[in-house]
Amino acid sequence: MPFRHPVRSLAPLLLSTSLLLGGCGVLGDTAGEEDRTLDVWLMRGSLTEELTGDLVRDYERRNPGVEVEVTVQEWPGIDKKVTAALASGDAPDVIEVGNTQVAQYVEAGGVRNLTIEVGDLGGDHWIPGLEEPGKIDGYQYGVPFYAANRVVIYRKDFFEQAGITSPPTTRDEWIQATARLDRPGQQGIYLPGQNWYVLAGFIWDEGGDLATELSGQWSGSLHTREALRGMEFYRQLQSYGRGPVDSDEADPEQRGVFAKGRIAQLIDVPGAAELITEANPGLTGKLGFFPIPGKEKGEPGAVFTGGSVLIIPERAAEQKEAYSFVKLATGEKWQRELARTMSVVPNSTELADALEDDPGATAMAEGARNGHATPNSPRWGRLEADNPIKEYQTEVLRGADPATAAREASEEITRILGGHS
Repeated sequence: MPFRHPVRSLAPLLLSTSLLLGGCGVLGDTAGEEDRTLDVWLMRGSLTEELTGDLVRDYERRNPGVEVEVTVQEWPGIDKKVTAALASGDAPDVIEVGNTQVAQYVEAGGVRNLTIEVGDLGGDHWIPGLEEPGKIDGYQYGVPFYAANRVVIYRKDFFEQAGITSPPTTRDEWIQATARLDRPGQQGIYLPGQNWYVLAGFIWDEGGDLATELSGQWSGSLHTREALRGMEFYRQLQSYGRGPVDSDEADPEQRGVFAKGRIAQLIDVPGAAELITEANPGLTGKLGFFPIPGKEKGEPGAVFTGGSVLIIPERAAEQKEAYSFVKLATGEKWQRELARTMSVVPNSTELADALEDDPGATAMAEGARNGHATPNSPRWGRLEADNPIKEYQTEVLRGADPATAAREASEEITRILGGHS
């Protein structure tokens, strides 16, 4: 599932849900050719109106006789709308979808297999957290568009007061720094009990996963030794956070809590910093960023990579033109522009320099080197709606036996991913 941009100035809402961009005065001789319309669905908040217009004009200049119509879709309910479009005889030509949604669309049918085009699309350097969920049973259906992931936002003044001269680069250093920052009247970190995305990163660091597949059957794996070690690190870090153990980052909204309190660290997307300083202008200039530390120096901690990919329906009327649009939008020129304009991570590991003037995005891109996606089950969306991982976290933080609670949660995950109500 993609991240929603939290900063209004980074992703202003597009003014209409259907924009007809460009179309007149295209270059080249189109005499004798019937003009064609390329129907593209993009999601609200992914691109600004100006950026969308520039991309479309560039495409139309390169493809005389093709007019691009962009329809801006809303995230709520988009899964049903896309599934219906794929099954229809009137599907759009290009669709932006959340990176964790690809599996369910492929299972429903109607998504073009782009495996043989991966090399032409620059797939040798795609970031893993976008490439992996776009690949089903070894075949590539989704082309990485952009990514975002969590980093640590920290109070530079609190670090200085504690004598911490540079951000931690390993888990051990992070725990030591957090312990020093946790003092009377000040929290070392704000971490609610049910931030399961953060827990997933710690589990991946240990070599575990939330669920695994064997012969097409998905099973929960929170009870494995690796996953239990990830939960133990979460418990240790959360002990310096004193966030509520029975709710997630949205309740209470963690950015508001951080803005109001004396809290040294927060795990969030970099754009959250702007909302924090809006709520508390006194923090302007006092916030810094670093990637979530990994187990070893030089390797960032694993993070959940949210974002979007582009798919082409099998029944799209303009297959050649759709492929050309996807290649342009996911190529270096427009990936650099997307990163610069929207402060997101571009789809290639070779484009990290596109963010070098943005410290928050730079930390995010560094973390994206160890990005992961949630298990690639077509039923993963059902699990997120009634998430047993959250309840497991709360039970452990309240003192339950981790192994017992993990096995019960794994059984529930297995049941949900197996299609049982």
